[in-house]
Amino acid sequence: MAKRIGILTGGGDVPGLNSVIKGVVYGATERGHKVIGFRRGWEGLTHLDLGDSSSRERYVLELSRQNTRTIDRTGGTFLHSSRTNPAKMKRLPPHLEGRELPKKETLKGAQKIVTYDLSGPVKDALRQMEIDYLIAIGGDDTLSYAANLDRQGVKVIAIPKTMDNDVRNTEYCIGFSTAITRATDAINRQRSTIGSHERVGVFRVFGRDAGYTSLYTAYVTSIRCAIPEYAFILDKMIELLIEDKRDNPSNYSLVILSEGATWEGYETMYYGKEDAFGHRKKFNVGEVFSQRVQEQTGEETMVSDLTYDLRSGEADFVDKLVANTFGGMALDAIQAGKSGVMTAIVDGKFELAPIPDPKLGPRTVDVATMYNTERYRPIYHNKLGLPIFLTRA
Repeated sequence: MAKRIGILTGGGDVPGLNSVIKGVVYGATERGHKVIGFRRGWEGLTHLDLGDSSSRERYVLELSRQNTRTIDRTGGTFLHSSRTNPAKMKRLPPHLEGRELPKKETLKGAQKIVTYDLSGPVKDALRQMEIDYLIAIGGDDTLSYAANLDRQGVKVIAIPKTMDNDVRNTEYCIGFSTAITRATDAINRQRSTIGSHERVGVFRVFGRDAGYTSLYTAYVTSIRCAIPEYAFILDKMIELLIEDKRDNPSNYSLVILSEGATWEGYETMYYGKEDAFGHRKKFNVGEVFSQRVQEQTGEETMVSDLTYDLRSGEADFVDKLVANTFGGMALDAIQAGKSGVMTAIVDGKFELAPIPDPKLGPRTVDVATMYNTERYRPIYHNKLGLPIFLTRA
């Protein structure tokens, strides 16, 4: 039977999202299904006022082969995105003002914070739009609400994406390969400048809770790294970098830090307001570390924040391959009548896995098998029998 399939992308954009969207649309139309895109992630379902034509125009887009034909040639997300958590809305959309909705009051210091659960309106919108299945593409935050919605009876298929590669139940998330490719290119390009001035090069990448992006970039560029899962010793890291610098004929050294990296005695600093999922932005740990290097050694440093550059532009081969495959797998799952599952890679093979339990938090680096805590480098040996991404789901 023909089905109406909803699809949305939530959280930060990554290369490969458009390949998923196009793959779903092309596969669905071949099977006689219709695909409805909800724009701006979960905002598209919390702010949608079906009685208002301008609201429908802003948040709903029927997808076809024609309007998705070329979208896989660019990065970002054709459907746009937002960091919206329907279960914890601090402000009601205009069309829901005055409506009785479940709310929760919490104290943060002396401040009382009220949040509303808009799961009811989200389900109403899906029902009125006659959506049979919803495909949610996102990272931990987006998929945590997808799991919530699935428990409430909505048929959900999840697709994991994040440059951090930290979604549980899968070894790979869309966007990760391109992030490593971009970081590698940027570091290798900047070697000439850092070497010309004989500096210590400090690179910062995304990785709030998990160090995969830092670790894998270090793996292929042969430099030192710091990850959130292990607090390094500041003096030791600096000593190793100065040692690298002196052993290098060009008299420079490099290190890459996850945004969540710490050292013993360092207290992470935050700024700005919390997002919809309770996260605040972290101050650039690269700048703080760079200052410590200068103070203790007198060496010149160069800090490069690679974060947003890694999520911009077209996806690489691996991300396009996985994205297209995940899109096809989602349709196969719908065809088989499954829901509450996530497309995944497990033991190096494509699988359908449960949508992760948000209470478990993100997947993190196994320090014992992946990170050399003496040398602050990836571990390169004992890989026999491991999947290609070096760690199991």
